[in-house]
Amino acid sequence: MLDRFIANIDRQHLFPQGQEVLLAVSGGVDSVVLTHLMREAGYPFAMAHCNFHLRPGDCDRDEAFVRTLARGCGARCFVKQFDTLGYAKQEGLCLEEAARDLRYGWFEQLRRENGFAAIVTAHHRDDSAETFFLNILRGAGLAGLHGILPVYGNVVRPLLPFGRDEIEAYAAAHGLAHVEDSTNASLLYRRNQIRHRLLPLLRSIDGAADGSIARTIAHLQSVESLHKAMVELFRERLVCLNGDGTLSVSLAPCDDLPIPAADRQQLYYELLKPYGFNGTLVGEVLSAAQPGRRFFTPTHSAFLDRERIIIAPLDAMPPSPLKPELQVSTMPAGDFLYDLRRLPVGMAAFDAATVVMPVALRHWQLGDRFQPLGMSHGSQKVSDFFTDHKFSLADKQRQQLLVDAAGQILWIVGFRTSHPHRITPSTADILVVTIAPPVR
Repeated sequence: MLDRFIANIDRQHLFPQGQEVLLAVSGGVDSVVLTHLMREAGYPFAMAHCNFHLRPGDCDRDEAFVRTLARGCGARCFVKQFDTLGYAKQEGLCLEEAARDLRYGWFEQLRRENGFAAIVTAHHRDDSAETFFLNILRGAGLAGLHGILPVYGNVVRPLLPFGRDEIEAYAAAHGLAHVEDSTNASLLYRRNQIRHRLLPLLRSIDGAADGSIARTIAHLQSVESLHKAMVELFRERLVCLNGDGTLSVSLAPCDDLPIPAADRQQLYYELLKPYGFNGTLVGEVLSAAQPGRRFFTPTHSAFLDRERIIIAPLDAMPPSPLKPELQVSTMPAGDFLYDLRRLPVGMAAFDAATVVMPVALRHWQLGDRFQPLGMSHGSQKVSDFFTDHKFSLADKQRQQLLVDAAGQILWIVGFRTSHPHRITPSTADILVVTIAPPVR
């Protein structure tokens, strides 16, 4: 299992070799096995544990177990106490949604403050299957049927190729102690009903059910990727950013991108979905008899203007006319005393030999692509990076990019630097860039 675990991380480039990552550890068998595999593989890591205070006594027991586990691994251990019930009531969420929001918000905060290369969770193949069936019952579209993705933003899941039985067998074979969450056996929760009733039934019908479900999910992931690529082709042709910060979505057809008339509303739903528009509201926008009538989501408004839809953020803030101060210097690698994993806020460092000087700041433009640190092959649209990190339109307008004279994107300022320009053991000179807030 260890060899397959390492091979999966390498094949999917889940996180950079040698850089410290943050493990989400509950103390259950899945996260304990993940911790053991990470340690055996020699990957540097710290641990994070959430105490949600939802199971009197058990939550404190779990916290104590994880602290002991971290000491045994020689790993730093971060623990956070949450008033989950209070947060759920305040935000109008169910407990599961509240706990998810709290833990991932805190994990991302830890990642940014400590320079972790990724957040690593112990989700496995059975978790993905359960999510797949949960989303079927909710009536989800294509995006809801891809199961749990191996990479989502800064979160990676290296155990997805492994099933629960295999993980439990590994724990038993290596004598790994863990704690049990008593709620995992309760049939009050729909996920547990799928886990304890539906999946065993499917396995009794077909002994190869687990593999078949995994292949179906993989096929749907491929179809979703093709679907997204096609939507992006339409987005590049039909959507443009106006000078005032609004968006124009053209209603004129694209002859070289044919689409059946019956699917027109679905196309515009995909184009408007990032701004909070559901299918019903998109239909109302497209069929509006009165030009100029405004339709609203919690974050945006839209109205028809002749052959286009105009979308504007409700909290639109124009980019500041004041430019931040850019400080650039070059030094021998041996003179650079900062820990690359924990650079001060507003600082980035690059291999000077890979950068075409001078560097400059600019705002995002449609079509921008870059290769984020940790992605050793290919590139990513900056717009996809924004989507993964839940940027609002106003955030996108304000976001600064650091580029060199060749137009290469070196840094999405404050978030991610570029992989081709990273510091390596062979780096001779380091380019240090510091960005200070604008002086008013």
